[in-house]
Amino acid sequence: MSKKTVFVRNASQLVTLKGEDAPRVGGEMEQLGIIENGSVWIEDGKIVSVGSDAELAERYKGQIETAETIDASGKLVTPGFVDPHTHLVHAGTRDNEFDMRLKGASYMEIMNAGGGIHATTSATRRATHEQLFSESYERLNRFMLQGVTTVEAKSGYGLTTEDELKQLEVAKALNEKHPIDIVSTFMGAHAVPADFKDDPDRFVNHVIKDMIPKVAKMGLAEFNDVFCERGVFTPEQSKRILEAGLEYGLLPKIHADEIEPYKGAELAAEVGAVSADHLLKASDEGIKKMAETGVIAVLLPGTAFFLMAEMANGRKMIDAGVPVALSTDSNPGSSPTVSLPLIMNLGCLKMGMTPAEVLTAVTINAAHAIKRGHEVGSLEVGKKADLNIFKVPTYMHLQYMYGENHIDTVLKKEKLKSVRG
Repeated sequence: MSKKTVFVRNASQLVTLKGEDAPRVGGEMEQLGIIENGSVWIEDGKIVSVGSDAELAERYKGQIETAETIDASGKLVTPGFVDPHTHLVHAGTRDNEFDMRLKGASYMEIMNAGGGIHATTSATRRATHEQLFSESYERLNRFMLQGVTTVEAKSGYGLTTEDELKQLEVAKALNEKHPIDIVSTFMGAHAVPADFKDDPDRFVNHVIKDMIPKVAKMGLAEFNDVFCERGVFTPEQSKRILEAGLEYGLLPKIHADEIEPYKGAELAAEVGAVSADHLLKASDEGIKKMAETGVIAVLLPGTAFFLMAEMANGRKMIDAGVPVALSTDSNPGSSPTVSLPLIMNLGCLKMGMTPAEVLTAVTINAAHAIKRGHEVGSLEVGKKADLNIFKVPTYMHLQYMYGENHIDTVLKKEKLKSVRG
């Protein structure tokens, strides 16, 4: 059988992010590995060679005529974007809450009144597998138009064993059917359901003794996440849930210090979490411990932007030696967007990050935040040929010309599906 060969040629800038198989920290986040007039040779969906156009044209001069050639002259080529924190599978919208928030209601006030996570939980419980699949598939199409080629998807809008499994089963089906790769996270501890409100420890025990074992037995998730926040799950409850997940092979992640300082960052370091996410109110001690233990900070500026809150201090975390990734936190209540380019803009304009750092944060660091750094996140020999071609000449233009989708073509998987903007 002949190989499917693609030759992406002569990019104005080819951003490789080539380097060690580890998340970037500090000054490493500025090192993009740019090749001017760069090209990539791809066979059967895998990168075979990366270098200057002259080098690859000479190396493959006998094969170029039979390859599918994509001329990237005057354009920017980067790794495909990785979104490491989304609530992809859900039903319903919460547009009414947007109006409530603009009139002064807080996130926790809306949630305690039966809105927030509880509203989406009700809609998701009512939805069929087919409905959730269809709505989420369309969401993935929109992600791909923004240059996203790998997505993490959390459960957490079921809050019963049956409905949590339903969300994760939909995510598994989407991974099998959609070009985008999906990495699943179990988040049964997203909120305390109304029928457990007076005894949250009983729900914690339910998550630990019933949900986690079944999720693990069915192989539906790689990670276990918890919303560690006052009024949701305490640090002690969160630790129990994360350690229980570890016993079943589910790696810990944590929603930490989003609304107030709550020692979530410290807990992430203590349990060896892969990532701690949000971190708007993380303490200096928590940031220090994350740096010491290598916990990746997944920052979600879109959520703070939509909630009209102060954003996490990305500059401070990078300077402290914490590996930083960025994500949309795509969800129907606090960040209803699929636009990683917008998130990158916010990273620069509101969080003190440079254009090089935000590009690192949505590629190689984001890949490591979901344990996919060995497969995606950089343009290197042997990795998946996930790449974006932009209608701009340099990576700086992605942030300089803010608020736009500069995508020309997205290449993804063996079929090398093209999406032209």
